[in-house]
Amino acid sequence: MTWLITGGAGYIGAHVARAMTEAGERVAVLDDLSSGVSGRLPESVPLVRGSVLDRELLDRTLTGLGVTGVVHLAAKKQVGESVEKPLLYYRENVHGLTVLLEAVVAAGVRSFVFSSSAAVYGMPDVDLVTERTPCLPINPYGETKLAGEWLVRATGAAHGIATACLRYFNVAGAARPELADTGVFNIIPMMFDRVTRGERPLIFGDDYATPDGTCVRDYIHIEDLATAHLAAARRLAERPGAGDLTLNVGTGFGVSVREMADLIGEITGRPELTPETAPRRPGDPARVVASNELIAKELGWSARHGLRDMVASAWEGWCLHHPEARRA
Repeated sequence: MTWLITGGAGYIGAHVARAMTEAGERVAVLDDLSSGVSGRLPESVPLVRGSVLDRELLDRTLTGLGVTGVVHLAAKKQVGESVEKPLLYYRENVHGLTVLLEAVVAAGVRSFVFSSSAAVYGMPDVDLVTERTPCLPINPYGETKLAGEWLVRATGAAHGIATACLRYFNVAGAARPELADTGVFNIIPMMFDRVTRGERPLIFGDDYATPDGTCVRDYIHIEDLATAHLAAARRLAERPGAGDLTLNVGTGFGVSVREMADLIGEITGRPELTPETAPRRPGDPARVVASNELIAKELGWSARHGLRDMVASAWEGWCLHHPEARRA
């Protein structure tokens, strides 16, 4: 097998590329480097710079590299931005996927792993979200991911391509400091940013129907997410053309925002910066925690890293990119 990872120079993509390479898989990366960093990739991994919207480039890449499987991670992924720029998100995430799948069919690629998201579920009112929980996305980002799943499954069924849609939850941590997430869009880097500036972390709402009043989420270490992609890719390679898998990728364990803030204070050495409560954000569900039973059954996969590992490794990466944080 030769796997093409789209978006493979991004935060998640680079971890997937390294996990697959270290496991002995042949890997190439396609990335437009709009948010990816080429230096994240192992030297042995060829990088093709370009977009999944470029059909000619896709055709040359798939045939020229002898690609037999695709792991598709390239996408726009900021919820707030998707509300402001829905046309951009549908163009990049849905039309881009359509162009990619057309090229995949033409090249005779037999395996396709799609990076989906728990955003497809919207605001589920259940203790554990299973793959059978209704999908009711509440923003354009989640809509594009759900539409992407439909496209992937329909194309796989029509053309005999084995497919897997991985719905993952809140990703955190870093395998190495240089691979850390450089954006400030998710809760952990947002709190790191506040602590670095000597400000108290923000908690958006403390009156939810949860044990401590703050939202509860399922956090997964990026290394575990990468091994889930590897497991899915190998499963598809073993059974070419053998239908679709749709799987949650989470730990099954909920952590409240207040618990996260307390741990961040401990790991950053700034426990005196106690959280400050801000008003609720529109659209934040009280609890979103994955059921991980199906992925364990289908792939024999389970998360190995705990919350402390996630936060500590993320902090090391944050400090590499923000040296002033050590002096905060």
